[in-house]
Amino acid sequence: MKLIRRSELTAQPWKNGGGLTWEIAAFPTGAGFEDMQWRISMAEVATEGGFSAFAGIDRTLTVLSGTGLHLDFAQGGSVTLDNRTPPFSFPGEAALHARLSAGPVLDFNVMTRRGVCTHQVEMLAAGQPVPNCAVALVTRNQPVKIGDLVLHPDEIMVSDQNHDLSGQVASGPVIAVIVRKLT
Repeated sequence: MKLIRRSELTAQPWKNGGGLTWEIAAFPTGAGFEDMQWRISMAEVATEGGFSAFAGIDRTLTVLSGTGLHLDFAQGGSVTLDNRTPPFSFPGEAALHARLSAGPVLDFNVMTRRGVCTHQVEMLAAGQPVPNCAVALVTRNQPVKIGDLVLHPDEIMVSDQNHDLSGQVASGPVIAVIVRKLT
């Protein structure tokens, strides 16, 4: 496992050009949007606007910091996310518009290619073991100890390709990313 700090990552423009994202991990390594099986990233949403469409991709969004993000779906319905709400999953091709409550938010984004992989993003309580197939851990508001490492907000613990993070236990709440290959 390795610890990745957002400050060590290279910011990239969003697919629609409306913001910045920091890719944390993708599989296969180095894969782009067209050939990735899964991808984990952080993004800063600083202005209102439409989300990029990703056909055939399942997404889960978790707000790590900021006061709130309102997602309005073109086909009806809306949801409000903040740094206390659970992760929110939706199809990548959904047409939606984002509005900010008050100022920018930092979100954590997980994408998997439908039919190839599935994912879950779970909020774990202090002392709750990390489930099988976990590829990443992140914390929202406070540092947490995991084994001999301390995970701070704006850092991500990522598994290596030969071992997942299952069985790890954190001293505080963490968000776990579980990815399973279908075939």
